Amino acid sequence: MGPPLLLACLLAPLCARGASAARPGAAAPGSPQAWQQHEGPRRVKRAWVIPPISVSENHKRIPHLLVQIKSDKQQPGGVIYSIKGPGVDEEPLGIFSIDKFTGKVFLNAMLDREENDRFRLKAFALDLGGVTLEDPTDLEIIVVDQNDNRPLFRQDVFTGHVVEGAEPGTCVMTADATDADDPDTDNAALRYSILEQGATGMFSINATTGEICTARPGLDRETVGVYNLTVQAADMSGDGLTTTATAVIYLEDINDNPPEFTKEEFSMEVEEQAAGVDVGKVFVHDKDLAGSPNWLAKFTILEGDPEGAFAIHTDPYTNDGVLSVAKPLDHEVRDRFELTVSVQNERPLEPAAPASPRALATVRVRVRDVNEAPIFRENPRRVSVLEGAPPGTPVTTYTASDPDTRQLQTLTYALLYDPADWLQLDPHSGTVRTKRELLHPSAFMQGGWYIALVLARDDAEPPLSATGTLSIEILEVNDHAPLLQPLAGVVCGRPGRGGSLLLGATDDDRPPHAAPFHFQLSPQHPQLTRNWSITRFNVTHAVLAVLAELPAGPYSLPLLLRDSGTPPQERQQLLNLSVCHCGRDGTCEDGVLAAATAGAGITLGALMIILGSSILFLLLAGLGAARARGRRRALRKGLLQRSQDDMRDNILNYDEQGGGEEDQDAYDINQLRHPELFQPRAKPPVRRDAPLSSASPPAPRKLPSSPSDIEDFINEGLEAADSDPSVPPYDTALIYDYEGSGSVASPLSSIVSSLTDEDQDYDYLSEWGPRFRRLADLYGQ
Repeated sequence: MGPPLLLACLLAPLCARGASAARPGAAAPGSPQAWQQHEGPRRVKRAWVIPPISVSENHKRIPHLLVQIKSDKQQPGGVIYSIKGPGVDEEPLGIFSIDKFTGKVFLNAMLDREENDRFRLKAFALDLGGVTLEDPTDLEIIVVDQNDNRPLFRQDVFTGHVVEGAEPGTCVMTADATDADDPDTDNAALRYSILEQGATGMFSINATTGEICTARPGLDRETVGVYNLTVQAADMSGDGLTTTATAVIYLEDINDNPPEFTKEEFSMEVEEQAAGVDVGKVFVHDKDLAGSPNWLAKFTILEGDPEGAFAIHTDPYTNDGVLSVAKPLDHEVRDRFELTVSVQNERPLEPAAPASPRALATVRVRVRDVNEAPIFRENPRRVSVLEGAPPGTPVTTYTASDPDTRQLQTLTYALLYDPADWLQLDPHSGTVRTKRELLHPSAFMQGGWYIALVLARDDAEPPLSATGTLSIEILEVNDHAPLLQPLAGVVCGRPGRGGSLLLGATDDDRPPHAAPFHFQLSPQHPQLTRNWSITRFNVTHAVLAVLAELPAGPYSLPLLLRDSGTPPQERQQLLNLSVCHCGRDGTCEDGVLAAATAGAGITLGALMIILGSSILFLLLAGLGAARARGRRRALRKGLLQRSQDDMRDNILNYDEQGGGEEDQDAYDINQLRHPELFQPRAKPPVRRDAPLSSASPPAPRKLPSSPSDIEDFINEGLEAADSDPSVPPYDTALIYDYEGSGSVASPLSSIVSSLTDEDQDYDYLSEWGPRFRRLADLYGQ
């Protein structure tokens, strides 16, 4: 419906209301008559309703009148109209406007349905004073769609995959598009088509959905691997606006082509004795997709290699077969090989693939002759030699062989390892002889075996060599007789309990030339069997028993000991016995005597060792004491020589060094100051700090007449004290006799002992005056 018709519809009720108001007898609004009329029955007032208004998008005649609105409560003074909402005072602004006096609504800008398909406004009617005359009413403006948008594919390039050989009707993908126009109109009705796909026409597209499917059989990846289609979408059911996109279809490979050799015969060469090396390649071709399991080849050696000397594997990058040597080849044994090799795919062929026989090829391999190292057929060589064999004794002939039977070569030999230098080797014949006597045991032997290495070398260019191991077993020779252990013992002199002794033996030989040992009384003294007997205890021990009651005392029994070697070795040895008186329990009554006699079993060698050790210990102790005494004497002499003071004053000015009040028996110090006043007694007093001795102490010496002789006086006294046999050498400074017990004064021996006492504090010496300053400097540091 156009705008003039809308305006007429709006104005018709308004005119009717105006006519009814102009009828004769009608009361004016607000008059008493009108009030009375309102009090009586009245008709229902029609609502102020404005039907929707339609306007086409992209309308170019601007401004454009949409509608005119009027209120049925128009006053004589006039009505003010206004509208509000999106497009007026809300975004987007300025699209619509209204003439406030006439109520005409205008379109002021072009509309786009894809942005706003409708506008809902509110219309207001006010008097000149701003009082609302009508309730606000809705004004809806609908934007009519035009076909102004092309279809758009969801992506520019569509990608799909389909296996080669797919049946017709196999769908690959969907190329769909969208249209921004009104979907309820033909403006958005899309139709799809394929514009270009080549001359084959292998694919079709659903015109309504855009689904692309195969249209014909015969898809072959090896012929055409990729198809590029140009797809079109058009609106208005195919007659409107159009757009295009690209559809790329990849054919997926199947195993429909078997591998084939590039030629029927291949020739290769390889050196003998080369194991694990590649000989050469056999080349194949496969039309299937490279790198896929349908393309990967698998090779098999069918004929010509019964020993399994060759192996073949596939190169994963080139798909060729690589022939390699699995076992060393010998030119002298076989110099040519002719192999039959087949190839097929890792995956089986598809059933639809054309049948074809397995591909076969012939591979000829020639083995080149090279110089080979000598070989010791027996390695290691184990031989035996008797212990103590004289120099020059043949041991063995250890030779190698040269595998190069078609080449004339000479082998020479040398000893590569002979740690004890026991052997000598003939360089041409390989004969090994002893160079010196083979001793056993030896640090160069391992478990009774002596190991040597022999080197064999040919004379080719370049020469090659081989090493052989020669293991020589040094056979034990029975060259030692058993030794009795112990050589002495104690037994009770009464048969029965206590009248027996366990005997043992040792042998430097190894089995089987050692135990079991045989013990017996010497056959040269048959009378011993009346009082003694020997019975076997185990393979290394026997029991000696008393047969008749014997008097106490020492006995010597000659015994004969024999080993089990071949031939056996025997030795006669003496057993020293001490027979004691037996108690009731079978033990010796005199334990001290038994212990003493048991000690008699110590050998002479042991006694000499003990005696020598004792003498050495005493000599070391004497040397240590003399050295310590010399150090103390030199120290005292040095202190006295460095002193510039009167040493006599330093000693005599401090009176006697008695033991204090408690020491009533102290030695009288006046004897040192005036020895001439005291006569020697008939019996000198016994010194309580000296050991008992018959020697009398020397007479007191006369004091020096001048202070310059005090140093000689003290040195003579020290020398006399050191040579005094009645005084222990460790206390040579105690020349003033015993100083009593409990004395508060320190003994003179502390002068020497404090030289090594690190806990003494000598700082007080610096307070005694200038005469003690040097002592303070010496001991206070």
